[in-house]
Amino acid sequence: MTIEPLLNRINQYILNPIIILLFTVALLVFFWGILQFIAHSASEEGRQKGKSAMDWGIKGLFVMMVVYALIRIVLNSFGIPLPSYLGF
Repeated sequence: MTIEPLLNRINQYILNPIIILLFTVALLVFFWGILQFIAHSASEEGRQKGKSAMDWGIKGLFVMMVVYALIRIVLNSFGIPLPSYLGF
């Protein structure tokens, strides 16, 4: 058994669902920060909590994009095609 089928299965059944889940969580944290910022705009503490949540959401989105890019680099190095739903 070569390494390509193993990497393809790990990518398809483990890594991609985790990346999609964490990307969604980061996006929800970002939007939650926007809502907090708007809803508590009268107080400085509320705005600061909103800014902090937006900051963590952006950091999470950036990390997940880097992880996805690294996985694509590894898969392309081994000549493994990307799944059709992620091949953009």
